Amino acid sequence: MEYTIPDLESVSRQFMNLHRPKKAKMLVVDDEPDNLDLLYRTFRRDFQVLKAESGIKALEVLAREGEVAVIISDQRMPEMKGTEFLSRTVPEFPDTVRIILTGFTDVEDLVEAINSGQVYKYITKPWDPEELKTVVQRAAETYELLKQRTEELRRSQAQTALLATIVRVAQDATSLDSTLTPIAEAFGMSFHADATVLQLVDGSVLAEGSDRYSSYGTSENWLAQDALVQMALSTGKIQVAANIAADEALSAQPHYVSSGTQSHIVVPIALRNQILAILSLQWLQPANLRQDELILLHLSAQQVALALSCSQYTRFLANV
Repeated sequence: MEYTIPDLESVSRQFMNLHRPKKAKMLVVDDEPDNLDLLYRTFRRDFQVLKAESGIKALEVLAREGEVAVIISDQRMPEMKGTEFLSRTVPEFPDTVRIILTGFTDVEDLVEAINSGQVYKYITKPWDPEELKTVVQRAAETYELLKQRTEELRRSQAQTALLATIVRVAQDATSLDSTLTPIAEAFGMSFHADATVLQLVDGSVLAEGSDRYSSYGTSENWLAQDALVQMALSTGKIQVAANIAADEALSAQPHYVSSGTQSHIVVPIALRNQILAILSLQWLQPANLRQDELILLHLSAQQVALALSCSQYTRFLANV
């Protein structure tokens, strides 16, 4: 079976538009109902706006709704100042951008909050709507940049850990079990898959026997009945089902129904035009992988092929 390099650009297109960008969340906090309603009306077209009439209520909203891109808070409120409320959001939501509204000259509080990184900018009352919109737009852009950098760092660390695991396994391999299990776990964690199966191939079919595959996140192995796996074996190309619910043929297959799998990627592991194994990554929701992640899958598959080859050679020497 000839293994061909996948057209990663065409594969990546299958992941586009699965999750259309949603409006970013923002939280507005003010004890004056008129101001709260005005802030809501100002930003509701561009943001998903959450409201709270006090710092305590705002903390409850965050506990329920999770992270938001931007918080706009009044400074002078009963029970809790705006700067105190914002400071309490920093540990759990460090990337959120915070804006304070003030009608008073609380210089010490504002300077301390700004210097400590708790406040991005302060706006004096009464505010100019266009000026406030500009500030909030820049704040949202800052938030997106912070999230991108955080995600890029996470991806870089995950990629390094994945490749390091594969290299270590190739060096230390003494048996198939010692090879398959850590690789399956590494792929599962790196790509946040709900289930990962790495199964050897015997000739042009999946090898039988529970000792010939390893799984991560699931104990069920239904790859022998899967149409994507059969296509991967016959073509030697990565097979992708980014949204199984939208594919009538796949969504009707019993194993997808029973497992709840909503996205499936099948990667042939090949060396010298011979498929050695099949790597299956499964998610319980539609996947949204970027092209750099697909490239990592392809490159990692080549490293896995070398690891399996080393393991098989070691086993051969042990039997001589």
